[in-house]
Formats: sequence, C-alpha cells, structure tokens
Amino acid sequence: MKDPIVILMADDDDDDYLLTKKALGESKLLNTLIRVKDGEELLDYLHGRGRFVKHAVRPSVILLDLNMPRKDGRESLKEIKSDPSLNDIPVVIFTTSKAEEDIIRSYRLGGNSFITKPVTFRKLITVMKTLGKYWFEIVELPARHG
Repeated sequence: MKDPIVILMADDDDDDYLLTKKALGESKLLNTLIRVKDGEELLDYLHGRGRFVKHAVRPSVILLDLNMPRKDGRESLKEIKSDPSLNDIPVVIFTTSKAEEDIIRSYRLGGNSFITKPVTFRKLITVMKTLGKYWFEIVELPARHG
C-alpha cells in the first residue's frame, strides 16, 4: 500500500491556501494538505520543532510561496536544499511572481519546479490535477525516511 500523499504548503495568503485546498479536493488527489504561514514555520515543521514537535509528518512535496514574512521562500529553499536530511523533498515554487530573476534563482537554489499561481479557479484546478499526476503518478519519489 502506498504511503499517503502529504503536501506541505508554505504560504501566508489565506485565500491562496483555501483555493488551493479546494482545487486539490476537486482534482481528486487523495492527500493531506498541511499549511505553514512563513519560512520560519516551514523550517520548524520540517525539523519537528516548536509546535510541530509531535505532529510533523514528512511531506511528499512542498508548495513554496516566495513572498512570505519573517523568512521568505528564497531563504527557506536555500536552507532546505542545503540540508542533507531535507534536500530530497521535492520543492515546487508556487508563487505569484513571474520575474525571470525569481525563476532562475529558484532553480539555482535547487527548486524542482516553478509554477506561477493561476488567476482563475478553473486554471488552479487544472494545475493541481497536473501537479498531482506528475508528482504522485509519474515521478518516482524516494522512500520516506526520518
């Protein structure tokens, strides 16, 4: 039996989170969506610190917004990909940015994909279906550990 799909979403925008959650449901992905609101919470979650000490489940994939308070997505991505215990978790940059500089930097820091958030809910559902099919049906992910 396959492990459940756990998506960790790092995004400070409540509307983006709720729309993404709804789109994942409508795209029929069987998964758990966990949300953190900034890079500090993201790293605490991944390391099982603070309020996440007993509840952190290793994610199958991380959806990472670049523009968040306290610690932004760029800094978080750099830390995740430089940590041997975390660097095998796929990180999908999921942001409103379309800046070429952000795209290039995200890939240089080790991001696995860069997706600009769609402006309509219908397109968001399509993106979630495609994301789910790619990451959870086509790609072979490393076995969970930790």
